[in-house]
Amino acid sequence: MLNIFSLANGRLFQEEIDGPEFVTASKPVWVDLELPTADEKDWVTRRFGLTIPADAVDDDLEESARFYEEDNGELHIRSDFLIDDDRTPRNVRVAFILHDNILFSIHGEDLPVFRLLRLRARRTPAMIEDAKDLLLKLYDADAEYSADALEGIYVSLEKVSAQVLKKEITDTDAAAVLAEIAREEDLNGRIRRNVMDTRRALSFMMRSRMLNAEQFEESRQILRDIDSLDSHTAFLFDKINFLMDATVGFININQNKIIKLFSVASVALLPPTLIASVYGMNFQAMPELQWRYGYPFAISLMVASIAGPFWYFRRKGWL
Repeated sequence: MLNIFSLANGRLFQEEIDGPEFVTASKPVWVDLELPTADEKDWVTRRFGLTIPADAVDDDLEESARFYEEDNGELHIRSDFLIDDDRTPRNVRVAFILHDNILFSIHGEDLPVFRLLRLRARRTPAMIEDAKDLLLKLYDADAEYSADALEGIYVSLEKVSAQVLKKEITDTDAAAVLAEIAREEDLNGRIRRNVMDTRRALSFMMRSRMLNAEQFEESRQILRDIDSLDSHTAFLFDKINFLMDATVGFININQNKIIKLFSVASVALLPPTLIASVYGMNFQAMPELQWRYGYPFAISLMVASIAGPFWYFRRKGWL
């Protein structure tokens, strides 16, 4: 999918195109390619003189190949953007190319951060002045999106805390809690990776001296926002570990209750077992052969030997 955006009166608007062969009269500020076809890549090459690398969105790129500048002045940046939806949270690789004051973005999925920026740029005048501003605003929106995802983790963990700490949970409830904790831990780790990647991209842009004074200060502000998110992710990791340990502890307690029940039962049944063994020897002088009430007496003695240990265990609080 090919999307082309231009600036008009300080606002970002999307140009209507009928296909890759469409030639725009104005010069765009942003060309966004989502799962681009070979025809769309060829059109970009013919229209803007830019060759899109074949490995633009590969996940196995070396770290040194993610940020670099070509001899002709093209700036290449590979960044990860977070997607937090009802499915599995994930980071999506996006390739940015700054060429002839136009920002080209190549990615494989529709990104919430991109939608958020397009919505804001259409409504807010003078928000974006050039392609570099656009790239900085994308990173700013990405940091804000990560912050919103962290707030969602806080809300989810509060519900988990109420379930774990304020009532006795069964093994079924504990399994559901562990699944929710694992999901939030995975999302928290992806957020931490996402903001780390954004920090690296901003640091590269600042070191390359491609930004003016205002853009440089904006980059520093975004970095400060990212630093504040790091403390939150660290706190959430600690909270997740605590809830995980507490849940596993309740599971162990439930299992120990079952083991304790079997232990108490086995100890309590030892005396009647002994009595039954003695009465089962069938010697000539045994009561059951010479006494009419021998068997009822033996059964009563066995019941009494069971009641005694159970009464003692209950008095000790072991039951």
